Amino acid sequence: MKTLLITGCSSGFGLETAKYFLARNWKVIATMRTPNQEILPASPHLRLLALDVTDADSIRQAIEAAGPIDVLVNNAGIGLLGALEGLSMSTIREIFETNTFGTMAMTQAVLPQFRQRQAGVIVNVTSTVTLKSLPLLSVYTASKAAINAFTESLALELEQFNIRVSLVLPGRAPDTRFGENASSRMEQGIHPAYTDLAQQIFSEWAEPAPVTEAADVAEAIWRAVTEPSTAVRLAAGADAVALFESRQK
Repeated sequence: MKTLLITGCSSGFGLETAKYFLARNWKVIATMRTPNQEILPASPHLRLLALDVTDADSIRQAIEAAGPIDVLVNNAGIGLLGALEGLSMSTIREIFETNTFGTMAMTQAVLPQFRQRQAGVIVNVTSTVTLKSLPLLSVYTASKAAINAFTESLALELEQFNIRVSLVLPGRAPDTRFGENASSRMEQGIHPAYTDLAQQIFSEWAEPAPVTEAADVAEAIWRAVTEPSTAVRLAAGADAVALFESRQK
């Protein structure tokens, strides 16, 4: 029985992925800043650990408590919606600390055990906004695009140790906390000069359109983990797949 550690399991993609792997008889170490046993099914194969991916001591303690793992899924992330002109640098750094540096730090923390065993899988979850840019998401997109490049370079770096690195790119997801996280930082981001643009974008997003469900992402992560021949980049969700395919033409 293999063991998966996943970050950001309190809701959305992370929560669904933890459930997905548990249902398939994996050992799952679900991490979140404030562990909540009630959101996950009772299982002897489940462990919850506190983890803040922006805190080096928290990462060290979680990795030590987890013990040997076979798979790391870097899913923890926070949203940011707003015009660059209205954002403080402290807010921008907050986004990069979680979305970018947190992913890098977690990856670095598991590499010694993976390299020693000559085995392991790392899956990084980013977004299709890195494939099709949208206004008011410049900082968020940059934080995720950095991980795209990081993942593809790292995959080449680690193949000599039989460590696989994959990238899952979800599309627009209405049932996660992205909107909640983004809106908590939005007031300072919508500079008055960009109000008309923001209203236009919000109206477009309100229109019915294909979306990415959390189950789509869990299935894509499962493929990335269990199918060694899978491409480094995997789209997750109907809208993501359509966009991905259009970019390949």
